[in-house]
Amino acid sequence: MTTIQYTTDLNSTIHQDSVQIREEVFVAEQHVPVDLEVDDDEGRCLYIVVYGDDAEPLATLRLLPAEYGLHVQRVAVRKAARGTGLGRVIMDAARDYARANGIQQLRLDAQVHATGFYTALGYSFTDRPEFMDAGIPHREMYLNL
Repeated sequence: MTTIQYTTDLNSTIHQDSVQIREEVFVAEQHVPVDLEVDDDEGRCLYIVVYGDDAEPLATLRLLPAEYGLHVQRVAVRKAARGTGLGRVIMDAARDYARANGIQQLRLDAQVHATGFYTALGYSFTDRPEFMDAGIPHREMYLNL
């Protein structure tokens, strides 16, 4: 069984766990520069972390408030936990949080290789063409709630 924790507190264990997962996935695996990974928006976001049975942090994302609703960012699942459905669990948690708080739309900048995952969750492409972020091709996607 998994547990889902939420925080805006940058001094919390939850935030520290989120950053640890992001550093493993984005910095170590995908070679994103650490100064791009941990940015000036840290203090403006809500962090969601999925924990496994042994309280190990396994998946994370952050939600940045935006004029249209919430921007889903830094979606990451630890390598050992991939293929277990935790990507869907963390994305469902973001959607449920948004709905519970009257948010009308979620947007995200999906790495191109992951767009099929987001499409399966109901996300659609915006008109914005493919673009590079941290040296990785991305597409902007949205979900109306």
